[in-house]
Amino acid sequence: MKVILRKPTTIIALLVVFAIAVFGFVYLNESGVFSDNDPTPTDEEKQLVENYVYPEALPSLADAYECIVVGGEPEGVAAAVSAARNGCDTLLVEPRDRLGGLMTVAMLNFLDLPQDKDGKLLSEGIFTEWHNMVGGGSAFDIELAEAAFLKLIQDEENITLALETTLVDVHFSEEDGAILNAITLQNEEGTKKITGQRFIDATQDADLAAMAGVPYFVGNEDLNLNDEQMAVTPMIHLKNVDWEKVRDKSNQDVLGGYEATGDAAWGYGELHHVYEEKEADTHLRGLNVARTMDSEGTEHFYINALQVFGVDGLDEASKQEGLERGIREIDHIVTYFQENIPGFENAEIASYPTEMYIRETRHILAEYQLPMSDIWRNKDHWDSIAIGGYPVDVQSTSPENQGYVISSPDRYAIPFRSTVPVEVDQLLVVSRSAGYSSLAAGTTRMIPTGMNVAQAGGLAAKLSMDENITFREMSKDETLIQQLRETLMEQGAYIDQFTVDYPFEGEWNDDALTNLINIGVIVGGYTNERFAVEEEASPGRMFNVLGNGLKRLDVEEDVSPMIEMVQQLYGTYTEETLLRDDMATILIKLHDAELSLEEDVWQQAVDLELVDNIIVDRLDSNRIVTNGEVYYTLNLLFQSVLQS
Repeated sequence: MKVILRKPTTIIALLVVFAIAVFGFVYLNESGVFSDNDPTPTDEEKQLVENYVYPEALPSLADAYECIVVGGEPEGVAAAVSAARNGCDTLLVEPRDRLGGLMTVAMLNFLDLPQDKDGKLLSEGIFTEWHNMVGGGSAFDIELAEAAFLKLIQDEENITLALETTLVDVHFSEEDGAILNAITLQNEEGTKKITGQRFIDATQDADLAAMAGVPYFVGNEDLNLNDEQMAVTPMIHLKNVDWEKVRDKSNQDVLGGYEATGDAAWGYGELHHVYEEKEADTHLRGLNVARTMDSEGTEHFYINALQVFGVDGLDEASKQEGLERGIREIDHIVTYFQENIPGFENAEIASYPTEMYIRETRHILAEYQLPMSDIWRNKDHWDSIAIGGYPVDVQSTSPENQGYVISSPDRYAIPFRSTVPVEVDQLLVVSRSAGYSSLAAGTTRMIPTGMNVAQAGGLAAKLSMDENITFREMSKDETLIQQLRETLMEQGAYIDQFTVDYPFEGEWNDDALTNLINIGVIVGGYTNERFAVEEEASPGRMFNVLGNGLKRLDVEEDVSPMIEMVQQLYGTYTEETLLRDDMATILIKLHDAELSLEEDVWQQAVDLELVDNIIVDRLDSNRIVTNGEVYYTLNLLFQSVLQS
């Protein structure tokens, strides 16, 4: 390995409140599956950290490389290693002074492990190599993690590592202006234009793709929820926590209860309600605590719990302001812990984060935009390059909206087409910002899944060069994609073809439920049980789905009058259950507020074609309707609006 540069070591508030009450939109664990590991480092792990040294820098970068990977995140490491192992002369570019990004610099040392219903880990390959080096659990020592990333790079002779090197410009072929063929980099040695045959964007925010002009949307813009992005989190790093006291079962009813193992604790759910934040637009949810031990035997405790809102993850000034606000809140939080949580009486801040855990920014437009419906339906793809399985975890976007888990898939496939951006050739995007809908990204953003996608990207670079075709051409070549898949499996990846049933498959309201799940207006939680399709519906639930659904529809028609009507009607129906004719009355008022309501409102709804024969046959009397019947009927309304 060659190294450049030596390194030191709302629709409305009432609807939101109702959603929390009905759907269980509470703090989310985001913790993976914890094992009862002893975090004491092994001799092998100690040796790995001891050998963790960045070599002296070479004087300069070469003029050209076959594959250029931008971004030293975990996905960037996987992509570069894969490309190099398959024979590419590879350059890995990272603006920070170390590898690992989110998992090292931002201190996110929890792994959300994608597993199927039988507990099988769905992420293998290069991720497994790294995971085994850091102990194979859900939490890991950060210094060890960085050493493991570096070892993966150092073991490959075909990789040049350029740390503290910044991307400043992009260049295209003179013959074909859509083909990216060079980038300009800048570091302490100066500025240099470097040509490449293939490029892989592994940055968190798809920086290379955006600079190259790839279209994208930010946050939930694909749902017409502009200016909504998931909360960012500054990790809390503590020392001097009495872990035996934390594990003492006599204390485990504190703050709503919690569980603790040898290397982790999670719960304390009442913090969501009882802790009073001092800083504006911050919120403390239940805790995920990781206990690790460094190579010298010192314990470290990392907590993923503080949410900071109003941060633009693409704006450096906004990120810095949010970090400073978060650090001030951390001081208050630790004082609260000392006074209220057994085992934390003598806890101290070990260090403050220098970067925050930013969950989403850009989502690039790709040849195939992976929708939430594919996740829900456990869908496989002919060009599958990775398999995910973690619950669709949509974190809070404001202090009032505490997030939700849309569904928990058994497994789903990520197609190669989702890494191929539109409009720009010879570029792949393999990070969390790849071609996923914002809701699908609630699960695809998990790092083990991303490392699998990135491994496929590195191999694809080599195969496309060998065949002298673009990535876009490759995405349509079934023979070459099959070769990609077979080689990945030979190299340790898990991407077996599969057929897995999903809840309500083939039921009378299957398509309607899928459509509503696809825009995130009904949610199932970690067990897919919160859909409650057979339970009696309430007016509040109908209004919640109505208001959020209308707001998210991608239509040119102005639906604000309908949304205003939902707001007017909300609260006027105080019954705990919803009758058929009440549902019909609401639909008629939404259709035309000026219409007079005839005595037989159900027949009027039928005449106005606000219901179809399927729901008419089911509701032959003015009985209480089920949630499933409400969902089906509202889907008819949404489809009508979309087609108008």
